[in-house]
Amino acid sequence: MPLAVVPTPIGNLEDITLRALRYLREADLVACEDTRRTGRLLAHYEIKKDLIALHEHNEDRLSGELARRAQTERVALVSDAGMPLVSDPGYRLVAACIEGGVGVEVLPGPSAPVTALVASGLPTDAVVFLGFLPRKGKERTELLDRVSGERSTFVLFESPHRLAKTLGDLPPEAPIAVCRELTKLHEEVFRGTASEAAEHFSGPVKGEVVVVVRGGTDATQPSLEDAVERARGYVSGGEAPSRAAARAARETGLKKRDVYERVAKG
Repeated sequence: MPLAVVPTPIGNLEDITLRALRYLREADLVACEDTRRTGRLLAHYEIKKDLIALHEHNEDRLSGELARRAQTERVALVSDAGMPLVSDPGYRLVAACIEGGVGVEVLPGPSAPVTALVASGLPTDAVVFLGFLPRKGKERTELLDRVSGERSTFVLFESPHRLAKTLGDLPPEAPIAVCRELTKLHEEVFRGTASEAAEHFSGPVKGEVVVVVRGGTDATQPSLEDAVERARGYVSGGEAPSRAAARAARETGLKKRDVYERVAKG
């Protein structure tokens, strides 16, 4: 039997799929990060199952056993929220199943990085997911240098109490979106530059945070003509000039005022 990788809601419990609920109901065993948190989710949908904790401290030890059980039992893998393996446990279990000839069936569903990326309004043609940045050291410096020099859109997780430092370490003019508490009651999406975000989030921050940043602001910048041409294309597609200029400015790292003045002149 295949291992079922089942995404769970990142906040709003209504965001679980009918297929995910069916797989959880049919499972003989559910492997999860936190049995208490998953237990509450299952109880909400009146599902009673045997749960086993699978987290970073025991995944090495338990993956082989769970892969063997998946040969004869229906095993579902979930994380606390979103897609398992994406900055969450599960990689070693999936690898053990593949190595042992056990099928792996991945269900589509909620994902905080994808939700934040779409909400950001930044380009999605070249995307790099960084997970959590290292707190300090050479690896952190190298990743921040990559964000500065590579014209891709970067998606990363950050803890609320380290958000201000990370925003301060990013290029000040980098177009950015800070997505907080996605799908929850107090959801917030702040769009602007890194320096504007740093000012906005200078005080205490609560909740789960995803940062989306347009990289390459220290590399060769697009010209004003490039940004104006892009904005005019958005206007041709039906957007208002002001909104089109703001969008083009975010994507190129230029100032909205400069782009808008050129677009407004026709």
